[in-house]
Amino acid sequence: MRFFYKAQTLEGEITEGEADAEDRSALIEHMRAEKKTLIFLESIDKRGFEFIARVNGFLSKVHLKEKIFFCRNVSIMLSAGLSIARALAILGRQTKNERLKQVLRGLSDSIMGGSSLEQAMRVFPDVFSPLTIAMVRAGEASGSLPESLKIIAQHLEQSYLLQKRVRGALIYPGVIVCTMVVIGVIMMVYVVPTLSSTFSELNVPLPFMTKAIMWLSDFLRNNGIIVFVLALAVVGLFFFIFRQKWGKSAVQALSLYFPIIRDLVIKMNVARVVRTLSSLLLSGVSMLDAVVITQDVAQNVHYKKVLQEAREKIQKGIPLSEVFSTHERLFPIMVGEMVAVGEETGKLSDMLSEVARFYEEDVEQFTKNFSTVIEPVLMVLVGAAVGLFAYSMITPMYSVVGSI
Repeated sequence: MRFFYKAQTLEGEITEGEADAEDRSALIEHMRAEKKTLIFLESIDKRGFEFIARVNGFLSKVHLKEKIFFCRNVSIMLSAGLSIARALAILGRQTKNERLKQVLRGLSDSIMGGSSLEQAMRVFPDVFSPLTIAMVRAGEASGSLPESLKIIAQHLEQSYLLQKRVRGALIYPGVIVCTMVVIGVIMMVYVVPTLSSTFSELNVPLPFMTKAIMWLSDFLRNNGIIVFVLALAVVGLFFFIFRQKWGKSAVQALSLYFPIIRDLVIKMNVARVVRTLSSLLLSGVSMLDAVVITQDVAQNVHYKKVLQEAREKIQKGIPLSEVFSTHERLFPIMVGEMVAVGEETGKLSDMLSEVARFYEEDVEQFTKNFSTVIEPVLMVLVGAAVGLFAYSMITPMYSVVGSI
């Protein structure tokens, strides 16, 4: 049989090509003899039939829920006594995501070629974060891989719930605002022109608000394409700025100064940082490595700077709690105090977990209150907009009736 393969050398170089072998096992043994680790392997006869699936796999993405599914199920199967290769094969048959199937196949081939799970994961940095890889490495080193995978699943699940709560709180106002804009544009383009022609024919004196609405209606009708292009350009510019490092830093800095948004941003980032540190320490990762990995996976650049400072001070023997205490604007006083207690009692990972749980629950309560408060506020805004439009259009009609 002829196979297409990708392999990694001892120096870390990725090579690919085609080779003849009796079966997959024979090719794996051959690569192992050449001191190469197989990353991907498939029969060349099937490549034409699987072309569409492979393209779909490269274009698709492994979502956070599927990563939770992977870690939790591998942990359960390893605890039940199954080998890693068999666990990966079972998951490969269950998942419908083509990208995840390719990843599982690559992991299985690498492990059959003699690699550890941690080494196999390093080939897929777009799927497995440094946090996951470090915790798997610690689990393999300590012989507690199922427990490490369970902790990773719990960590990812908490991150997923945190994102879901925040997004859920923003969906309702976002839908209402978009609906208002669409209805407003339709009214300006189709309804207002009819009333404007009526007022012009009757030569009715118009108040300022009515003139303003009629001017806006004429502008949208005469320059609709320009307005649409400008709107797209503004949205595109916003996304471009946000994707730049300096733009993201500026947006994140501004978010720390708005009264309502500031509290939510701080609570979310504190929860993520301490949850990540807790998970890493609980898996057996050293304090210094845990801070380095947390710095890599942190999303807010300002928290990255604090963790960079913590990394330098920990190397000098300064405790983590002291670093957090000197940055009260980003880490509330309670965080530094709780971390100090954890360091003194030797239960830092447990204390960090408690702090993370506290702020996660705080974010949940904040999002619930936000959803409760925003609904009446939006109703008032919608009512005010409708009332202003109705008043502007009805007032000239009263003038017509009065003149008759």
